[in-house]
Amino acid sequence: MRFLIRVLINAAALWVASAIVPGIGYEGGGFTLLLVAAIFGVLNALIRPILSVLSCPLLIVTLGLFTLVLNAAMLLLTGAVSGVLGLDFSVTGFGPAFWGGLIVSIVSFVLSLFVKDKRR
Repeated sequence: MRFLIRVLINAAALWVASAIVPGIGYEGGGFTLLLVAAIFGVLNALIRPILSVLSCPLLIVTLGLFTLVLNAAMLLLTGAVSGVLGLDFSVTGFGPAFWGGLIVSIVSFVLSLFVKDKRR
């Protein structure tokens, strides 16, 4: 159930990013966006920790601001994987990925505030 809620939050965040940021777009309906959100969640769970460990010195030197670059990289990777899988989600470059990653982070954070975690 928790995974489904995270996918819905990611889908909403990706939708907002695609609506606001030129250079991020998707074709299709809600099901396509849910699949892209699931890909985004899986990539964040598998690849992001590796990237965080490898970029630890940069994270320390930049006082965590390098996280914005990691967010952009994850969004670019999501666009690439979605393209390979035939889903019509695209990110055209680093600039849109950077701003889209920032928007996805903010929207995900705000929406996560409304979801109660039973573990806490």
